[in-house]
Amino acid sequence: MIGLRRPHRLIQRISGQTYLWLAILIFGASSAVTRKLTEIGSHHFIDGRNPISLCNVLFVGNLCALMVLLLIYGRQWNKATLKQLSRKDWVGLTAVAILSGAVAPGLIFQALALTGVNNVILVGRLEPPLTLALSVWLLKERVNFWEFMGAIAAFVGVTLTILLQPPGETMMNMGGLQVGVGEILVAVGSMAVAVSTIIGKKYLSQIPLGIYSIFRTALGTVIFFFFALGLYGQDHFADVLSPFLWKWMFLYGTLIVVVGQSFWLKGLRSSTVSMASLVGSFTPIAGIVAAYLILGEAPTLAQYIGGSVILIGIFLSQVGIRRQASRRSAFSKVDSTQAEQKVEAGVGFKGI
Repeated sequence: MIGLRRPHRLIQRISGQTYLWLAILIFGASSAVTRKLTEIGSHHFIDGRNPISLCNVLFVGNLCALMVLLLIYGRQWNKATLKQLSRKDWVGLTAVAILSGAVAPGLIFQALALTGVNNVILVGRLEPPLTLALSVWLLKERVNFWEFMGAIAAFVGVTLTILLQPPGETMMNMGGLQVGVGEILVAVGSMAVAVSTIIGKKYLSQIPLGIYSIFRTALGTVIFFFFALGLYGQDHFADVLSPFLWKWMFLYGTLIVVVGQSFWLKGLRSSTVSMASLVGSFTPIAGIVAAYLILGEAPTLAQYIGGSVILIGIFLSQVGIRRQASRRSAFSKVDSTQAEQKVEAGVGFKGI
């Protein structure tokens, strides 16, 4: 019996890792696919408007993600579970939904219109070191030497990526330095996600994963919709029901949202925190390769320099995580809200 159990466990472990790798490949391509869709839409204007605008992609993509989450976690939304949530829990969930469900993705999608996909991917790596710093400062969490050095290296790499950018049209002067507007938007979006992660760790660690994910996606989508209407006008989503938009969003929704999210959740359920974190750390590499293959966007000198330092930081951080493998949390399954937040903090933008 023991001999039969071991191959079975090995198959389950390999299966979980395979799902994670497939999900990371899909998530890594999300930014490049999003940019490509808007380029396609720019050649098929409707009354002078791009039907596949970034806002339309984000809004419809979130609706697709919400449907997937409802299918997977819908059973958790029952009266008995909801009654256990306090007013404090709902306030925390609302704050997280605003920051990570509306503000962050909105800023990142806007950045895609202003700067290169590789810049969005690399500057987005600001999120893990920010989350780590806030965890140490506000939550008094302890980190080992390797994680600390990895965070420092990642921060330096992001800074180099921003500061070494060649002059462009969407640049602004900040204390004598020319900084890209798109890069600033990504940095602010990363800060919003980092703050939401801290709120989740401190106040929402006991919230069921399904309630957390569905509420964040649903409320974030609604808030983004009304925020975009107020910022851009009532006609901003005029083409949201366009057949041309939905034809391409069916591809985006199926590949990036449905398949990607399903693989990700399936992989998380059968993987440990340390393994999921390791696989997730390859997201920027997958993103840069996808940007080249899909858009022909080769890395610039600034991206090579900054990206190399960021990769060093990722490597050092993973050494630190493996050093903590003796702790139970590193070997535990990713089956809680807190564990998923820990993993997703190192993955970055997943296209939704």
